[in-house]
Amino acid sequence: MILMQNDQVEVACSEALLSFCEQVLTRTLGILQLPAEAEVSVMLVNNEAIQALNLEYRGLDRPTDVLSFSQLEGEELFDVRDVPILGDIVISMEQAQAQAVDYGHSLERELAFLLVHGLLHLAGYDHDEEFTGTMRDKQEAIMQELAIGR
Repeated sequence: MILMQNDQVEVACSEALLSFCEQVLTRTLGILQLPAEAEVSVMLVNNEAIQALNLEYRGLDRPTDVLSFSQLEGEELFDVRDVPILGDIVISMEQAQAQAVDYGHSLERELAFLLVHGLLHLAGYDHDEEFTGTMRDKQEAIMQELAIGR
């Protein structure tokens, strides 16, 4: 189950965009062979909100694009009502929009990238500061399989 919550007004967020995000996550769950009924919550926020979370949980007093809060923590999936709960993904829509412009692609493409990135963290993947290695390779392969245009 994908739970979407838009808690910001700075970037227009239509029902179609929220539906797109759900589809990206549903497809990525399948690609990763995670249970289709797994619960993932996504909160779309502004830079101020994500900066506060980044400071509280990572000690970094600046906005970021995506944060993941996994229920795995190196253990088995936390199971409530027989539904595996993977965790929460928080995305700054302001940061996503700015990065889409910087990289010359659509907001949808940037959101897909951030959602896949966040879901990989929830599934236990991690990366170094330069974003190299297994997680990057896995993310690139998933993005190719999703075939989301510019």
